[in-house]
Amino acid sequence: MFSIDLADDAQLFPLEVWHAEEFLAHIDRGREFIGQFIGFPDRATDLESARQLLRSNAEKAAADGRRLYGIRAGGTLVGGVLFADFDAAAGNCEVGCWMEPAGTGRGLVTKACRVLIDWAFDVRGMHRAEWHVAGGNEKSIAVARRLGFTREGVLRQSHLHRGVRQDIEVWSLLADEWAAARTA
Repeated sequence: MFSIDLADDAQLFPLEVWHAEEFLAHIDRGREFIGQFIGFPDRATDLESARQLLRSNAEKAAADGRRLYGIRAGGTLVGGVLFADFDAAAGNCEVGCWMEPAGTGRGLVTKACRVLIDWAFDVRGMHRAEWHVAGGNEKSIAVARRLGFTREGVLRQSHLHRGVRQDIEVWSLLADEWAAARTA
């Protein structure tokens, strides 16, 4: 299986339909923590819905769109990163992440996002990467800052999550900014 080492015991790999049982077990372990800000836990509640979520994303990846990648630490799926949106024709993509508590605090999301951003800019020729994050999600905002994203603004109460309207912060990173940061 294809994977990229993020640390001695951590790998990034494409998350596919055949990972449904492992994905569901991961979501079950982190359901409340992950679900504070993102919808995966509400969409993957049993094996069939986990398969469907992964299948839907696989179809989007096959159409050169959205893509999911898992992060394993010590052989266990603990989180992941994704292209929530990927528009090669426009040169724009959106990067995102999720993590269960057992995977936090090691910088794995930041390292994995660097891999995705490198690929988007260097291989696919993207011009702009975005990071959309709920206003109260301080851990995700910290990742955006570490990666060099610039906060562009807030979409006030634009996202309904579990019955509550959330502000969504929009952050961006341009290809030339990424290239300059890597050479600095």
